[in-house]
Amino acid sequence: MKRIGAHVSAAGGVQNAPLNAQNIGATAFAFFTKNQRQWQAKALTDAQVEQFNLNMQKGGFHPSDVLPHDSYLINLGHPDAEKRQKSRHAFIDELNRCSQLGLIYLNFHPGSHLRLIDEGACLDLIAESLNRALEATEGVTAVIENTAGQGSNLGYRFEHLAYLIERVEDKSRMGVCLDTCHAFTAGYDLRTYEAYTKTMCSFEEIVGFKYLKAMHLNDAKPELGKRVDRHESIGKGKLGEDAFRFIMQDERMNEMPLILETIDSAIWPQEIKLLYDFCE
Repeated sequence: MKRIGAHVSAAGGVQNAPLNAQNIGATAFAFFTKNQRQWQAKALTDAQVEQFNLNMQKGGFHPSDVLPHDSYLINLGHPDAEKRQKSRHAFIDELNRCSQLGLIYLNFHPGSHLRLIDEGACLDLIAESLNRALEATEGVTAVIENTAGQGSNLGYRFEHLAYLIERVEDKSRMGVCLDTCHAFTAGYDLRTYEAYTKTMCSFEEIVGFKYLKAMHLNDAKPELGKRVDRHESIGKGKLGEDAFRFIMQDERMNEMPLILETIDSAIWPQEIKLLYDFCE
């Protein structure tokens, strides 16, 4: 079965995220466990955790249906040691918040070299950060998201993802989230069945489907290979509907969070229905 949802609001407290997901007809969801644009956050209260889990049950959600996302401020490969350490502490806090909520995944962007060091050196710093964060925490899988490669962001090649996984000691706590918009604008075509098959074969060969834990389902405003991160509603961008039909009919994507981050939240219920229609 496909588990489809969206990145919903947690305004008013994390306990509201499952309710917001249920309200749009979702069977999976993503959310931020804290303000994604601030370093500091109040600790989760016992009451919030309890209500979150009650609302999870109410919505019929399981931990494997949920893909929390870390703060946009975190850069695990920051060239500056002090700023990198600040990011590591924040990432550990994010992992612990997921654990408190009984969740098993934390989605994150790999990091950026900021044009101060080369890609290889930055990837090594990210791997070191991941090893330290996983050593300091338990239970939660770190799920790397591929990127569009905008600016100095790494993770736009499948080889980047494989490089990081290879250098993480506890591979049982590593996963990947494939974002369709990011993949397309990074140069991986998905528009025809032949292109989709070629891209997914490449992912299997370089990374391995055993690491695929989730997907972000987004159409793309930019053309193929432009390395610009701009999402669009399903069927309204350069990817088109067929790419999402291929995903919905691919059994390898069963029982994992398939998350919309499309630009018009008002039509998420319709997009979820459309995606389920593609399954038939």
